[in-house]
Amino acid sequence: MTPYDVIVPAGGAARRLGGADKPGLTVGETTLLDRVLAACVGARTTVVVGPARPTARAAVRWTREQPPGGGPVAAVAAGLAEVTAGIVLLLAADLPFLDERTVGRLVTALAGAEPDTEAVVLVDAAGRDQPLAAAYRTAALRTALAAAGDPAGLPLRRLTGGLRTLRLADTDDVTYDCDTWEDLERAREREGG
Repeated sequence: MTPYDVIVPAGGAARRLGGADKPGLTVGETTLLDRVLAACVGARTTVVVGPARPTARAAVRWTREQPPGGGPVAAVAAGLAEVTAGIVLLLAADLPFLDERTVGRLVTALAGAEPDTEAVVLVDAAGRDQPLAAAYRTAALRTALAAAGDPAGLPLRRLTGGLRTLRLADTDDVTYDCDTWEDLERAREREGG
């Protein structure tokens, strides 16, 4: 497979979860963060942007966005400083059903795309792009970041919205995320079968 790196923003406030440590919540016996990290075991470098916490995966680099809690673009900026592969995946820390097959699908699609394609983004069943379930050309993200100015507080779409993007249907509902307690309960029920 084409070499790739991964950035996992994991420093959000989880306001809809009452400030709980969302990446540390569990589905089955595994934390949300560990589930995402397991899906990208083939990455050359995996950077988690947020407070360091125990994980099942030892080979993770930890860094913090500036300022801490500065939002997803600040997290991408911090993560980009740690990666070197030509392709980088941005993966939310709360995707309990993300799997290696989907990660491979994203990397393969971008590696095989036309050279001017800058991103491959999963699209959920409602037709929404999921920029934190996507593969990007690292150089394109760096260029967009430089043009964005101060990253603190910027929405992610400000960074990724102008990129030439190939959209892939999320046929397995791996972009299901856990933003609320109800989402987490549904994920647990789905996991339990």
